[in-house]
Amino acid sequence: MLDFFVWTSVAILFLVLLCMYRVFRGPGVVNRIVAINIVGTKTITIVLFIGLIFQKIDFFTDIALVYALINFIGVLAFSKYFEKKGVV
Repeated sequence: MLDFFVWTSVAILFLVLLCMYRVFRGPGVVNRIVAINIVGTKTITIVLFIGLIFQKIDFFTDIALVYALINFIGVLAFSKYFEKKGVV
């Protein structure tokens, strides 16, 4: 089961790299914000997989929840900023 979590984490990291391409080369601001949100969501998944690998899921769940909150607030802040700027 450990190998499954490791290989799944590697696959998710590859998908994060694809999303980072969208962040840097996205066609618009909205697509870039969505890509940043996707990267944050995939990072949370990887953190939880690391918790399962090291058998410390309670500790890593707390870290994932804090990261999810920071990700959510960050995406809202970017969206609000670009909305006021008139880009969106």
